[in-house]
Amino acid sequence: MAPLKIGYLLPTRDQAVRGDHDPDQLIDQARRAEALGFDSVWAGDSPVTRPRADPLLLLAAVAIATRRITLGTAVLLPALRHPILLAHQLATLDRLADGRLIVGMGGGFPNANTEAQFAAVGVVFPRRISRLEESIEAMRRLWTAEEVSFTGRHFDFHDVRLAPAPTRPAGPPIWLAGGGEPALRRVARLADGWLPYPPAVQDYARDLAVIQQSAARTLTPALYATLCLDEDPERARRRLRSSIERYYNAPLEAVETIQAMFAGTAHQAAGWLNAYTGAGARHVVIRLAADDHHAGLEEFAGRVLPLIRTEGHP
Repeated sequence: MAPLKIGYLLPTRDQAVRGDHDPDQLIDQARRAEALGFDSVWAGDSPVTRPRADPLLLLAAVAIATRRITLGTAVLLPALRHPILLAHQLATLDRLADGRLIVGMGGGFPNANTEAQFAAVGVVFPRRISRLEESIEAMRRLWTAEEVSFTGRHFDFHDVRLAPAPTRPAGPPIWLAGGGEPALRRVARLADGWLPYPPAVQDYARDLAVIQQSAARTLTPALYATLCLDEDPERARRRLRSSIERYYNAPLEAVETIQAMFAGTAHQAAGWLNAYTGAGARHVVIRLAADDHHAGLEEFAGRVLPLIRTEGHP
């Protein structure tokens, strides 16, 4: 079994909601996560629906400011972009990071706000999944061949050369989000990793088994999880509600039916996470629901991370 890794989601959206747009604080958080022993830092993507700092530009700065830690997108929406331009950006970012990049990708959750985001940039929302799949194929060709011609349903280009190439010959690994039968088939067919957020560990174990039965390549099972830590579980629940409803502008009860979320003590949080690692998750990306993200990062590293490291390994 692969070693367990723990990642930290940089609070780009939380910072933007507060009206604070200083990127230096986010870069400092990435440096601190590396110093505290996290394995990866991640940045989300939503230019219109939930505006925040651009993930690729932010991670470029983080790549220069760090040395060891893996950088990832959680998750990028490639259907909003042309694959030539995105492949170029990702290859350059992988160079800046010296091969430390993971490209987490998704299609975009189906709701009115997300549809409006796609409409704003002129992309037909119902075609986003086929654009996603076609973009992955096109980018992998662009990363691995000297000259590429491509004709698909959405993109058509000829004799294109990209420079620089990514650090790794096959390009950065692509992890896909998603649950449900079509998404699981897509993960098995296209992805190097799976980054879902199922609220029930039983669903995670079942879906992972489905993927592994037909996966086209060795795949990293990951998890995207939101936690709010407090020694008073009732207060943790109130703080989680405040954070999530501010983040999504939707009731907590609606969001937690879709996403893996926990509110409680540090010891309880470790037990909850270890249930997922016991079900097969080997890279856990933590989003903290916190008012003070500096203090939250320190608390998780000091009180939860050691318990996951100890109890999460077989």
